[in-house]
Amino acid sequence: MPLPSKSIAAAGMAMVGALSLSGCATEDYVNKHIAVVNDRVSALEGRVAAVETSAQQANATAQQALSAAQAVNGRVDQLSGRVDSIEQQLAAHKRPRG
Repeated sequence: MPLPSKSIAAAGMAMVGALSLSGCATEDYVNKHIAVVNDRVSALEGRVAAVETSAQQANATAQQALSAAQAVNGRVDQLSGRVDSIEQQLAAHKRPRG
């Protein structure tokens, strides 16, 4: 025996109404949860700012170390040329013994 369409529609509307009312959150509930999330986001923003500052300081230190290493490398290259020429001069002036 088929159900009348009015009773099916009424049952459907009753189910939709019941589901929509059970899924609603109060404004206070939402505000409390948003406040918790906002606190966590604020804390993370502070940590990110601290990490960013540390990273910038580390980068500046690394750049200074690179500059110093390049300067030392240039001086070593100059000294290597001098040492080579001194060794050649010594080899040319060495007399065989005997």
